[in-house]
Amino acid sequence: MEDLPSPTGRELEILKVLWDLGPSSVRDVHVAMCNNSGEEFAYNTVQTLMRIMESKQLVTHRNDRRTFIYSPQFSREESASRFLDRVFNGAASELMLSLLRAERVPTAELDRMSSLIAQAKNGRRTGGSR
Repeated sequence: MEDLPSPTGRELEILKVLWDLGPSSVRDVHVAMCNNSGEEFAYNTVQTLMRIMESKQLVTHRNDRRTFIYSPQFSREESASRFLDRVFNGAASELMLSLLRAERVPTAELDRMSSLIAQAKNGRRTGGSR
């Protein structure tokens, strides 16, 4: 995969908003970030971050009249895959082991993951495209 820059913490917050809302204006992202975190962000700060993110090829924009509408360049899944490749050389089991060692996965989430793994195995056995 192409080696693109990793987003900073604030840039990742913006990407999460874009993944959740879909293509959005700076104003929409600004409002969502303030609502999600309880922090107040200056509108100009969000606007500047989004311009920087575009120069880093993390987002793109299109014009809707006089408003820029931003979209992420990569889906959440593509970004997770890039992270897995970069940090764990693509080994999902190493990522899981890391999480388990850090004891950061609640029991309910472990049960859900087990179910998802079983579904994925089932899909492969029946010729599914997972």
